Amino acid sequence: MKCALLWALALAAMPAIAHDLITAETAQDYLARQAALQSAIASSDPAPARAAGWLELGSMLDEIRGLLNRDLEAHGRVQGLASSFLMSELRARGSPLAWSAQRGRFDANLKYYREALKLSNDPAIASEATFRLLQGGFYDSFTIDPLEPVSQNAAQLTEQVALGETFRQRYPAHAGREEASFILVIHYIQSARAAAQPKQRAAFAQKARALGEEFLKTWPDSLRAAAIPPLLERLPAN
Repeated sequence: MKCALLWALALAAMPAIAHDLITAETAQDYLARQAALQSAIASSDPAPARAAGWLELGSMLDEIRGLLNRDLEAHGRVQGLASSFLMSELRARGSPLAWSAQRGRFDANLKYYREALKLSNDPAIASEATFRLLQGGFYDSFTIDPLEPVSQNAAQLTEQVALGETFRQRYPAHAGREEASFILVIHYIQSARAAAQPKQRAAFAQKARALGEEFLKTWPDSLRAAAIPPLLERLPAN
């Protein structure tokens, strides 16, 4: 507690630096939100309210990790006292950011979305939690080429396909439908490339092509549409 107070005093005394993505003020705002959400999660409120707290906390942490990853990309390290203070305090308060030593960046904070789904199947909560799980698991699995994942095993790929299908079938009106459909096409291509049995390869390849065609018909003007044909060309032969 004393250390946190010293950090806060130091931050308050520091002028904001123009290129710092997280300032003393935004750090304190994030910590105030974390405290309120943690309190809601630990309360005896109805399950949907606690699920909403898990979802919002995960979303907030992903917002922070996006800012920190921008720092890492631009400077090779996290910049600024406020950012360091925020990371330290979140860790101390039981809400650490997910770090990938393999990729040298912060990963999506997926456990919060899993907790939200455990507590509530309310469409407003479940749709967003499912989308964020699918999205986070996908982008964290590769560095450059999505068909060459560096941190995705067979069980994780199976889970991703299941998430994608659940999302596609249950939440067609969600704002992330296009992106989720694109991710699912890629996961079916990955599944076809990874399948050991010819029948499995053929089934996954057929699913990838069908969803790819559906994507091109539904979103012909999407920037993602241009990537579909070359991705499908990398399906295994036969």
